[in-house]
Amino acid sequence: MRWLSFERNGKASFGLVCDEGVVDVGALAPDVADLKAAIAAGRLADLGAAAVARPVDLPLAGLTFLPVIPSPGKILCAGLNYRAHQAETGRGGEPYPTIFVRFAGAQVAHNQAMWRPRESTNLDFEGEIALVIGKAGRRIAREDWLDHVAGFVPYNDGSVRDWQRHTSQFTPGKNFARTGGFGPWMMTPDEVGDPAALELTTRLNGQVVQNALSSQMVFSFGDLIAYCSTFVELEPGDVIVTGTPGGVGAARTPPLWMKAGDRIEVEVRPIGTLVNDVIDG
Repeated sequence: MRWLSFERNGKASFGLVCDEGVVDVGALAPDVADLKAAIAAGRLADLGAAAVARPVDLPLAGLTFLPVIPSPGKILCAGLNYRAHQAETGRGGEPYPTIFVRFAGAQVAHNQAMWRPRESTNLDFEGEIALVIGKAGRRIAREDWLDHVAGFVPYNDGSVRDWQRHTSQFTPGKNFARTGGFGPWMMTPDEVGDPAALELTTRLNGQVVQNALSSQMVFSFGDLIAYCSTFVELEPGDVIVTGTPGGVGAARTPPLWMKAGDRIEVEVRPIGTLVNDVIDG
């Protein structure tokens, strides 16, 4: 199943994506506050079963998307998690994942504008695969990771590189407003198929700039969930962003920065494609 968050008549809701459009599950189940609450309550399966029997409420065209999880409790991001990206940056190689954080306010939804901040011209793309946590857990065993995942989502960890490099800490460059694209929807594990076979492709103005398989990650989905859940309890609706492959703009000669008027797309097959147009913000 594919689940998304959106705005309808000025009110936030969530729904199920069907071939013909979207079923407004938030209207169908007003006792459930949002997609995160539905995940936490373990109700996705029954809500989805009810929704597929109903006609769609809205077409996808013209829909006002919200970040798939608008207010996750935690957004944990893995850096330097593909060897090609390690090679192009000259960093990485430690025996443990590099983990940093994003804040919910730094995110932007599918089809919404990504902002290049006035403080920098060095806005870079990072196509990634995000995991949405479905079941709480602490010290999760690596082999049990999939039991704790509600779904997979395309993500663009848009990075303001000069601010990222002010010190050894990544946080400033990863948290400018509306730089983290998250969407269009979450696909549940039963439809994803083999998680190691997900194909990630980033396109800037229609040109492929990144391409990799999830099997090429240095630290697998299971590694990341096991590691992160060791130092913090993972909760339903939390997000783990799993790293970007090689090809980022900062590593090119000359650097390839995003600018106003650009369109950046992050496709994860078979899930879908996240699209954001860049503006000066």
